[in-house]
Amino acid sequence: MSSTPADQDGATVDADVTLAYLLRRMRSKSDFPALSASVARVQALSESETDSLQALCDEILKDVALTQKLLRVVNTAHYRRAGSDPISTISRAVSLIGVGGVRNLALSLMLLDHMQDQGHAHQLKQAFLHTVMAGTLASELAVNPREAEEVFVGALFRRLGWLLVAFYLPEDAEQIRQRGGEPGLATASDSARIVQQVLGVDLEALADHVGREWGLPASLLACMRSPGEAVPSHSLAGHPSRVHWLASLAQSASDAMLHTEPAHLGDALRKLQRRYQTALGLEGEVLQEAAGRSRQRLTDLTRALSLSVPAASPAERLLDLYYVDAPNDGQDADATPGELADEVELSALNQVAVDPVMNREAILTHGIQDITNTLVESFKLQTVLNMVLETIWRGLGARRIIFCLRDAKTNELVGRLGLGEGADALKAAFHISLNVQPGQQPDLFAAVCHRNVDTLIADASVAAVVRLLPGWFQTHVKAPTFLVLPLWMKRPNQPDVVLGMIYVDQADAGSLVLDERTLSLLRTLRNQVIMAFKQTAG
Repeated sequence: MSSTPADQDGATVDADVTLAYLLRRMRSKSDFPALSASVARVQALSESETDSLQALCDEILKDVALTQKLLRVVNTAHYRRAGSDPISTISRAVSLIGVGGVRNLALSLMLLDHMQDQGHAHQLKQAFLHTVMAGTLASELAVNPREAEEVFVGALFRRLGWLLVAFYLPEDAEQIRQRGGEPGLATASDSARIVQQVLGVDLEALADHVGREWGLPASLLACMRSPGEAVPSHSLAGHPSRVHWLASLAQSASDAMLHTEPAHLGDALRKLQRRYQTALGLEGEVLQEAAGRSRQRLTDLTRALSLSVPAASPAERLLDLYYVDAPNDGQDADATPGELADEVELSALNQVAVDPVMNREAILTHGIQDITNTLVESFKLQTVLNMVLETIWRGLGARRIIFCLRDAKTNELVGRLGLGEGADALKAAFHISLNVQPGQQPDLFAAVCHRNVDTLIADASVAAVVRLLPGWFQTHVKAPTFLVLPLWMKRPNQPDVVLGMIYVDQADAGSLVLDERTLSLLRTLRNQVIMAFKQTAG
């Protein structure tokens, strides 16, 4: 008996009510709103044509833990191909691997950071690695960098519904597992039926709703959905649906890598490749080769994050422990999978790269090297400025940093770039006139810049200091302690001129303390800014 329109309308209402109920349960978990806000902001900034690259860097830098993890990952072998020296700033990472690449890493790490729970940590870790493997494999199969960036997120979020249920609704997820409906293990139809029985709504509807809340674009939402039809028998080259099918292949291949015994994985991947061969133009052993590269990238990721995987668990199949055609090739024939896994975990802990964000001197020193490497390449001036500001801000643990540049027409130093608490809005307040009339008392900033003296004000509430502070500073900035680094440009056969100023502050009086070594490194960074201006000026 076929359903009537009234029946269909009733089913839709029931599904909407159920979906709203599930979302309320998820939002009641304190971490879900934070995850949603973080993903939405990063996605919006990476999609915007008007926001600057610095805005994306600023958003990432607000989260110290995310910044540290991302820097560890971009220093793994896969990303270091773009530059042999360590990457120590988010700005440099963006310039080397692009907005999309950094966005994809940030989204992956956000999922990891927000989806941690000791009660079912192993299952969540496996779900995370499985999800990232799908995205990584999709990007490895892409034909160009743009497609790789797009399909990575599409494949990463292809199982977003299950990932959300596994973390935020663990009891429901366990019911689905016990009934044999876990996505990737059961057939698509069986999984959908069991999920519907337990949740009252399908996972794609849940993912689609959350994706819309996060501001994901329509093209990405479409890529997240299963095509739900037979693989096309014609080439999809140049067609928008190619990324959808590429994400579908990556998801199926990652399922096989997770759930298939290693000795049989080669056959499983070959079978998958034959299904998608014509549609995606797959030749040779491209899927197996991509799986090998993806496994290495995921292994590098776990090492960089000190993310251990339980011995003999399905998740270890996603790491560089087994090989597609020769599971134990090169290993002791008598070694057990558990022993091999123990070796990998020990290796992972021992091979984590030295974290470039451990202390003040390390941050400043690594930043200087990073900027030096950039200056010998073809570079954009703003990239160097962003790198310098980020290095100083992170190195000093400052509240905010603002870069001012001289306006040749007005002879004023004007705030151009900012990083930290409210800096993006506050930079507009910085207007420092360098036009000092005879007998006129310059304000503190003009005096410091005219004299070219690096100046640290430990306590801005001291009467002698207050008298020299301009009105705009006392009204809008009100920093209790701050550092001023003037920038002077030497010009052949012309008088030297004030180029700009770097301003750094902290929230508490006396909290900005600099030793000689730190001051020397800051001056080097200041000189790198001047060098960048000279090189771009020709």
